[in-house]
Amino acid sequence: MVEAFFKRPPRSLPPELEAERQRIEAIARAAGLDIFDTVFEMCDYDEINMLAAYGGFPTRYPHWRWGMEYLQMQKGYEYGLQKIYEMVINTNPAYAYLLDNNYHVDQKLVMAHVFGHVDFFKNNLWFANTNRKMLDSMADHAVRVRRIIDRVGESEVEAWLDVCLSCDNLIDPHLGHIVRTRREDDVDPPTDSGRLPASRYMDSYINPPEFLAELESKRVALEARARSFPETPVRDVLGFVLEHGRMQKWQRDILDIIRNEAYYFVPQMQTKVMNEGWASFWHTRLMTGQLLTDAEVIDYCDHHSGTTVMRPGQLNPYKVGIEVWRDIERRWDRGQFGKAWMDCEDEGARRDWDTKAGLGKEKIFEVRRTHNDVTFIDEFLTPELCRRIGLFTYEYDKRSGDFLLESREFDDIKQKLLFSLSTHGTPRISVTDGNHANRGELELTHDHEGVDVQVQWAETVLGNLARVWGRPVHLSTRLDDKTARMSHDGDKFLYDGPKIGKQGNA
Repeated sequence: MVEAFFKRPPRSLPPELEAERQRIEAIARAAGLDIFDTVFEMCDYDEINMLAAYGGFPTRYPHWRWGMEYLQMQKGYEYGLQKIYEMVINTNPAYAYLLDNNYHVDQKLVMAHVFGHVDFFKNNLWFANTNRKMLDSMADHAVRVRRIIDRVGESEVEAWLDVCLSCDNLIDPHLGHIVRTRREDDVDPPTDSGRLPASRYMDSYINPPEFLAELESKRVALEARARSFPETPVRDVLGFVLEHGRMQKWQRDILDIIRNEAYYFVPQMQTKVMNEGWASFWHTRLMTGQLLTDAEVIDYCDHHSGTTVMRPGQLNPYKVGIEVWRDIERRWDRGQFGKAWMDCEDEGARRDWDTKAGLGKEKIFEVRRTHNDVTFIDEFLTPELCRRIGLFTYEYDKRSGDFLLESREFDDIKQKLLFSLSTHGTPRISVTDGNHANRGELELTHDHEGVDVQVQWAETVLGNLARVWGRPVHLSTRLDDKTARMSHDGDKFLYDGPKIGKQGNA
């Protein structure tokens, strides 16, 4: 079935939907959206599940996980647990897929939603460095892997893919936006003692001993740093291992493919709330403004509310995103910003504040261009909006086995939300020594930010990293505020730290 889909000619939109596409695109552009040309294709539910399993790309390298994910999605659809209405990928031109058995009103909603996503892909700075020809790159990756399979063998290549994929989150999510250079004073250590010329009787004043001692300690530290490998911690663990690891050429080629694709998907992870909120904001505006007929209103409201509902214990990025975008537009239209607004403590005055500034549309396009989820929530989530949405924090109670409400305080909600958006549940791991104990072993350090390393998962990942690196790998971390150390030589895992619980935590 997969091969049949890849070989069949593309199914373009039927005439009535093509006419709607042209109308919706014209309305979206007139509203201010700046979009790539967008190619829509019709799919049945089997085909769209296959595309979703492949991450939206019709051609990927062969691996068992695509089939596993397809079966999960297929069962979810058949049992009525989930339904994929649309899919769009960040390329130029953009490609989007529509489910052929959706209602006509759903197809219009989805196309409006897609144009919101495409505008975001094109104009948000966090997507600026992404590969806009990734569709071609993915196909090239598939060809490269298949050629390696023909040369090396399917089982060996699949095993190596398993190894690489278990480490694909060990990258630096800010690598494309931050140039990590050394400071000027770190470039070359001083070659002399730093003593200034002075006559004998003035020497103790011009070159005080404590000053010379401080210069000497700096010189020693700089020389030690210059000898270290790497000189500063490297968060892009995959990149470091790719450059310095001991592996065969075909293995390095596959690891490079995995790393390349992992970086392509990073901006989508960094802007999930903004991106989905932006697309929902615009499909709502376009549908309720010009696209809906009277007969479609009920179906539209039913399906839109199903997408943006906030279920207990879950953070819905569609709901949070659209509410923050609406609040930004409303506040800047009413002039609810600046020093005067911030200094106002009268609740009644703040509620009725309206300077007729009319800057809402300009502001949301500015925010869309420059922010990611962390800065978006940090700057624009307000106590009033938290109360209106009904946000709160909760914690798992070990004694009762239930999740219990922890706090409704704005600061608590904001900090927990920012923490989850900044870490995404992934520990911050860096390479701190590529020649540990002068034996060529790899030393990793966990910068503990509140996310513990799961020991059971770490055992698998460290074992796979040891196979990629070619020598033992070590990880230093903290569990229960105590130092813990894990090591793997490719065959045996060693753990030195607090007692491990059933779930792999300390």
